[in-house]
Amino acid sequence: MLTLTPRQEFKVPIDLGCLIPDAIIKKSIDEIRSFRIWEGNRNVHLETLFKISKEANTIDDTIHFTGDLRKIRRIGAKMSRGKIVIDGDVGSRLGEEMKGGTIIVNGDADSWVGSMMRNGIIEVKGDIGDYAGAAYRGSTKGMKGGKIIVHGNAGNEIGCFMRGGVINVDGNVGIYAGIHMNKGTIFIQGNSEGRLGAQMLQGKIVVSGKIPSILPTFTVDNIVKKTKISGEEIAGPFYTFIGDVADNGRGKLYISQTHNPHLKQYEKFL
Repeated sequence: MLTLTPRQEFKVPIDLGCLIPDAIIKKSIDEIRSFRIWEGNRNVHLETLFKISKEANTIDDTIHFTGDLRKIRRIGAKMSRGKIVIDGDVGSRLGEEMKGGTIIVNGDADSWVGSMMRNGIIEVKGDIGDYAGAAYRGSTKGMKGGKIIVHGNAGNEIGCFMRGGVINVDGNVGIYAGIHMNKGTIFIQGNSEGRLGAQMLQGKIVVSGKIPSILPTFTVDNIVKKTKISGEEIAGPFYTFIGDVADNGRGKLYISQTHNPHLKQYEKFL
């Protein structure tokens, strides 16, 4: 196992996209220390910024970070194997275009968690920022597979242009969750700030908490006692809505009936 600890408090963004489990397999500790990374506009050796140690007789595709990593970007980018464990808060673009393996964050993560990921698991024990599982600006190819698990709250536009996989948020989310969503599942156990599923074409969004309103371009379909996510039953009852009909969408919203009495007005259409 490779362990990295910052030598000082970082002032500018640092790109660690090159340091993934795939890259350290069969590498000596000296080779790893000489990896070149970007600190702002400076290209430096990895050992310049981090104390690095490698435990003998341990799995050599595991990377362990400790300390304040809020300025560190692209940890786990394009990784396809192994495990990354982060004890602390971490910066943006965690696990972008991830293809496999596992990332665990024992803290908070900034925006773009799992952006355009294809497979693997990202688990954040704290809160995350905006655009989890989303496509970057100018692209329509968001998350295609894998799973993002957030034990805290999430920001705006999670699952933007999502094409597959699962995003599970134990807490609350901001606005526009599932915007432009095409496939996949978003499970929000807390509350949503609204505009859920705007312009979605396909996919499934489940909200067990409160939502201020339903977009007028969704039509009420039914009330169900439960639904399933990854084979696990989620207890309702849920109002179900279909949309976004403005885009000929057939996505589905499952919204808690118990926590949203103001949506009772839709029952007259069933």
